[in-house]
Amino acid sequence: MDRKSIIVLIACFGLLLLWTTVIVPKLYPPKPLPSRATNALPSSPTADVTTAPAASTAPSPAAAPAAGPLWTANTNSPEELLVATNRDARYTFTSYGGGLKLIDLVHYPETVASRHEKRPESGRWATLNTHASVPALAVLGGPEVQGDGIFRLTRTATGIRAEKTLTNGLTVVKDFALGSNYLLTATVRLENHSTGTLSLPAQEWTVGTATPMNAQDQGQAVGMMWYNGVKQADILGSAYFSTRGFGCMPRVPPAEYRGGQTNVVWAAVHNQFFALAVIPQDPASEVIVRRVNLPRPTGEDTQFLATNALPPVGYETSLVYPALTLAPGETEQRQFYLFAGPKEYRILANIAAQLNNKMDSIMGFGTVWGFFSKALLIGMNTLHEFLRISYGWTIVAITVLIKVVFWPLTAASTRSMKRMQALQPQLAAIKEKYKDDPMKAQRKTMELWKENKVNPMGGCLPMVIQMPIFIGFFTMIRNAIELRGASFLWMTDLSRPDTLFIIPGLGFVPFIGIPGIGLPFNLLPLIMGATMLWQSHLTPASPGVDPAQQKIMRYMPLMFLFLLYNYSAGMALYWTVNNLLTILQTKLTRMQQVAAPAPVLTPPPKKRK
Repeated sequence: MDRKSIIVLIACFGLLLLWTTVIVPKLYPPKPLPSRATNALPSSPTADVTTAPAASTAPSPAAAPAAGPLWTANTNSPEELLVATNRDARYTFTSYGGGLKLIDLVHYPETVASRHEKRPESGRWATLNTHASVPALAVLGGPEVQGDGIFRLTRTATGIRAEKTLTNGLTVVKDFALGSNYLLTATVRLENHSTGTLSLPAQEWTVGTATPMNAQDQGQAVGMMWYNGVKQADILGSAYFSTRGFGCMPRVPPAEYRGGQTNVVWAAVHNQFFALAVIPQDPASEVIVRRVNLPRPTGEDTQFLATNALPPVGYETSLVYPALTLAPGETEQRQFYLFAGPKEYRILANIAAQLNNKMDSIMGFGTVWGFFSKALLIGMNTLHEFLRISYGWTIVAITVLIKVVFWPLTAASTRSMKRMQALQPQLAAIKEKYKDDPMKAQRKTMELWKENKVNPMGGCLPMVIQMPIFIGFFTMIRNAIELRGASFLWMTDLSRPDTLFIIPGLGFVPFIGIPGIGLPFNLLPLIMGATMLWQSHLTPASPGVDPAQQKIMRYMPLMFLFLLYNYSAGMALYWTVNNLLTILQTKLTRMQQVAAPAPVLTPPPKKRK
């Protein structure tokens, strides 16, 4: 591919991003939803619910968040914790705010140890709303709706009730019922038991706080997502609240994010593999996100952290409802679904179909590449179940299938590039003959290509067509919880790097070293880089490319090696297998060209005497 083609491709990609992120939202802004358009709550599903015994009113020390005073609660009153469990999770409710403080996902460990981590599994579960100061479904909005923040917790047949009566006569009652598919149903009533009219200010109903999965999670995938009935918006905290602007220029991060115009169908706080979402029956007016500091890891959690690691942060999210007036004896009731579980497609797709609200968008399928990511994820899971093989071999199998589909196109591209090379003497003669008439030189060049059935863009066409597949695979592997803890050959977790050991003293290496710890030795990315270099040296050079530029393109794989060195082993496995198949195809195509007769090319134009 020559320089002009590269510029054209970059320009087209830039226009595509501009169209999806700027032009479409301006031309077709989302419209406010009618009330109850989505999230109509059916009857609560039956669930296997077990409440913890009265003596066990707090989470285990391993799973409990750091203790300390919370947002507006009167800390002179001790915090009361009640725990309810079912087959999916362990839910801890707090009297401070009368909401859901912590969710333990009992089927998922907090961490999956690698080979180089010489320590046993921590025995802790993956948690949501970890170390958050505000529980989910706390109602904030001043003393008129909060009071001292202390609720009375009681057990019910289906879950937990939190209740509080304020001095102004307002009673807030929250009933939480445990369901299936990681869902809870919450019914909240604001009751006016006074003899006068109550004017309540706008309220923030807390969704929860997005937090890292564990001490080693650097938080790149931690953020908030919300859906407006048309499309979802994903606010990654590390980008939106970053102090780095364009390039290396510093910037003052915004104090908060606000979105929505009476059309917030649902909002979710999430990390790489887990999410906590609040789904109101009536769309909220706005959604707000604020950055909050979290306590630093302690104990064994700091063993593999860089010495210059920044303190962890979370992103607290709330739904906003407008001010309201309650007459004496009047009640305002709101209903919600709470989802607290893994970002597993089949579970989320089932909820999305049940509530007609695109909950599966939490997987990131609403982006421009989401169609390909979703298709690849469904294909990977289908192959895994049909062939009954590990996810490692499933990635190999789906890579082979994709390569077989694109095999004819790639083979035609290789032949086209070979023919272009054979036409170089004629192209050079035309360029020399019509050097004073560029338009005529271009016309003669096009005629030569047409006579010899050569497509100048044939060499880069497969790359352009396969780009959505590659980006879709990249997105799918990043979010596929199925790969978490999946082993393959020497790899113990396909969602993390395949680190075999740490080389001490090399933590200073840019991009890939861990300061104060050392340099991870990841074998599969090294194999991937070697196959990429091999492939680049086998690929025919594009005609007309400057030799210096050609050399840069040949060693471009080294840049990808650095970029993907500490990425997931699943992605490196896909790319390595794809490179090996491309090398095999290149060699087979060359063998066929040697066996076939040489193509008859149009002779170069004769020079006039």
